Amino acid sequence: MLRSVAVIVMDQVAAFELGVLAEVFGTDRTADGFPSYRFDVCTADGDPVRSRSGFLLTPNADLTVVEDADLVAVPAHADGTPIPEPVLAALRRAADRGAWLLSVCAGAFVLGEAGVLDGRACTTHWRYTDELQRRFPAAQVQCDSLYVQDGRLLTSAGTAAGIDACLHLVRQEHGSAVATRLARRMVVPPHRDGGQSQYVEAPIPKAPEAPTLEPVLEWLMGHLRRPVTVDELAARAGMAPRTFARRFRAETGTTPHDWLTNQRVLLARHLLEDTTLSVEGVAEQAGFGDAAALRHHFTRRVGTTPLAYRTTFRERTTA
Repeated sequence: MLRSVAVIVMDQVAAFELGVLAEVFGTDRTADGFPSYRFDVCTADGDPVRSRSGFLLTPNADLTVVEDADLVAVPAHADGTPIPEPVLAALRRAADRGAWLLSVCAGAFVLGEAGVLDGRACTTHWRYTDELQRRFPAAQVQCDSLYVQDGRLLTSAGTAAGIDACLHLVRQEHGSAVATRLARRMVVPPHRDGGQSQYVEAPIPKAPEAPTLEPVLEWLMGHLRRPVTVDELAARAGMAPRTFARRFRAETGTTPHDWLTNQRVLLARHLLEDTTLSVEGVAEQAGFGDAAALRHHFTRRVGTTPLAYRTTFRERTTA
């Protein structure tokens, strides 16, 4: 049973990510029947550190409390933050004795430096997943997850995904009823559908740099609504279909069908955000033909349905 939580902070700690951990595990709600935790915020030497927001943060402990904590958590820190070796050693010992390890957002990089991500499934904010994989090639980085559990290792994506991960841990340790009541108390969803893809900034579709195929792709970008075939595109490029398919992959890195579907999904995202078109209308304008086809491809690539995406991201205007 989860009873004690140690949060390791260093210079340039992200205040909100630290606040997520404090809100879930460091707020006394025993009067309302919630579990209580020994909650410690610790630094390598017990001295204050400065947050990314500029204020000084005074911990209540040094790394001693990490040695017997049931959960050791690491919030996000600014890139380039020096990580003291005692912090890394403490994280390795916590992993070896089977404690829960949890990171919020870029806190995964601290776990990576400690070596505890090697061979483990993990995630971080979508902006940093490629860098996490590059720096820790033995890690199994999942780019589209809001949070990932691998045994007693729990890593989360961006800021709000830290709440998702914490509630997931509460659900595992104390049951769904407690996690749902806590989510209601915090005025957040007990569980969010979809992955990070829906939060990745979607650029306006445009033709990529493809020297040979640029005229065809420019034409295609202006005609996403209409059905097209590889044979038609090959004829426009003055190539045989097989030659066109090979050249297309060489210059874009994917197949014509996959590239076209991705561009249509990007267009659909903007139509859902910026217009009042029905889902059927969006499907027609984006070239999917009908709502069923749009839902199929949209859900596969974005991780949520078109309607749920619009509910979340469409800008609301006020009179």
